[in-house]
Amino acid sequence: MPNALEKTSRDIFEHRESSVRSYCRSFDTVFTKASGSILTDEEGRDYIDFLAGCSSLNYGHNDPDMKAALIEHISNDGLAHALDMYTTEKAAFLEAFERIVLAPRGMPHKIMMTGPTGTNAVEAAIKLTRKTTGRRNVIAFTNGYHGMTLGALACTGNAGKRAGAGGAGLGDVTRMPYEGAFGEDVDTLRQIEIMLDNPSAGIDPPAAFLVELVQGEGGLTAASQEWAQGIAALARKHGIKLIVDDIQAGLGRSGSFFSFDDFDIEPDMIPLAKSLSGIGLPFACLLIRPEDDIWKPAEHNGTFRGNTHAFVTARVALEKFWSDDRLKSEIAEKAEVLRESLSRIAETVGGGRLKGRGMMQGVDVGSGDLAEAICEEAFRNGLVIETSGAFDEVVKCLAPLTTPMEQFREGLAILEAAATTCAKSRLAAE
Repeated sequence: MPNALEKTSRDIFEHRESSVRSYCRSFDTVFTKASGSILTDEEGRDYIDFLAGCSSLNYGHNDPDMKAALIEHISNDGLAHALDMYTTEKAAFLEAFERIVLAPRGMPHKIMMTGPTGTNAVEAAIKLTRKTTGRRNVIAFTNGYHGMTLGALACTGNAGKRAGAGGAGLGDVTRMPYEGAFGEDVDTLRQIEIMLDNPSAGIDPPAAFLVELVQGEGGLTAASQEWAQGIAALARKHGIKLIVDDIQAGLGRSGSFFSFDDFDIEPDMIPLAKSLSGIGLPFACLLIRPEDDIWKPAEHNGTFRGNTHAFVTARVALEKFWSDDRLKSEIAEKAEVLRESLSRIAETVGGGRLKGRGMMQGVDVGSGDLAEAICEEAFRNGLVIETSGAFDEVVKCLAPLTTPMEQFREGLAILEAAATTCAKSRLAAE
């Protein structure tokens, strides 16, 4: 290991790590530690984190209560791995999830422990909808993103990510237009209804709708309550299972625990991952209506289904942040501050459009080149932030929900200054 006076050589990364690596290309430094909303590199420079592990760190880095609980668990020889056997940690997590999340919402859903990634939870949902309905076709939506394994990737729209499969195994999916896909004046819900009602439309009877109510990687387009309710109604009408992918938009990111809270819809299945563990440990699950829980033992399994360490930290996260409405109120306050800042950026770049909701917002600056330049300038000045959208045209803010307001405003100031610098450079070049 290098000592405090030595810098880590980049040669080992170039020499041994696969070229598939990506985030390190945008944030070219070697990080050594993190706390709250601050990342620190090996030169001792601090960066405000507006990426949050792509929404895997909604409660920030190394929350002290989660960290203490995990250290205590490990120090007491608590289980690290248990397959899907019964453990005290799993029981405590399930009881907390039922008490804090499901029961107050009247949700009867069972909790299925999948492999530890979001894409695995999506795969489980797709498999189960096909098993319960006897159908194969899945309706996914333009600009949707659901993961990188073949079933989830088949439902993902991004051409670059789909190309990684070499064209194989990406069938049994019908793509439908998301709300606003053809402009605000085009009623995509009505289009979908017409297609499903027409027996000669060429659409095989769908097993499921798979939808994000805020499209994370697709450009932060947020569905309206009316559109979401329309999709839910079509699902009921045609015997289609409704899967709401809340892997990125859930756990507070879009304003409340679930992205569909207050939408008056009842999803059949809800994949969860990313911030589910609370502290960044791999952990995913699928919420399933009891009548759909027709799995035979081990029909969908995996060596790392469930994560005992994550059960410990996830329980703490639920009890600390979701036992009352304090975090939800903080999210609403910060969301308004974020919207005001992004509005100024939209004006600065000229013609920018605000996207998203809650603490899952961004600004469409009109081109991927400009968005990339803004993020690069922000990084040079101490802010980690990324782009989103079909052309990477959206500057996407995913700050930890727990970021102190003063620090949050500081990060936004860096972002606004970066937008101003890049807008001036663009004008000078024209």
